[in-house]
Amino acid sequence: MLHRRSLLALSVSAALAASALAIAPSARAAEPAPFSAAAFTAAKAKGGPILVEVTAPWCPTCRAQKPILSELRAMPKFKDMTVLTVDFDSQKDALRALDARTQSTLIVFKGDREVGRSVGVTERGAIEALLAKSL
Repeated sequence: MLHRRSLLALSVSAALAASALAIAPSARAAEPAPFSAAAFTAAKAKGGPILVEVTAPWCPTCRAQKPILSELRAMPKFKDMTVLTVDFDSQKDALRALDARTQSTLIVFKGDREVGRSVGVTERGAIEALLAKSL
């Protein structure tokens, strides 16, 4: 026979596990993936919001954008956003296709249509407003 304290501990453990499972899918939903023509085509065909990040490991502006973008991707309103990252140094074909000329470029799409772009922006409110254009 279980004691009241054991039942309470089991109930609390079950509730914590359930809440962790409820949170986990939304956190994974907008994780960045490397840009490829196939991934970009599939994302556009899906018709949802898309963020393309042009980034470089040596770029201080890109480093400033990363925690802001991570925080915003965790928000429920951006949970269905597809995020693709373009490496500025090695993906020159993608840069040409996107007409992106510099690192720290953020491009948002609503389905197959570009709806906004920014270069070098590190202000959270401006980045959030840009991402919201894709919803």
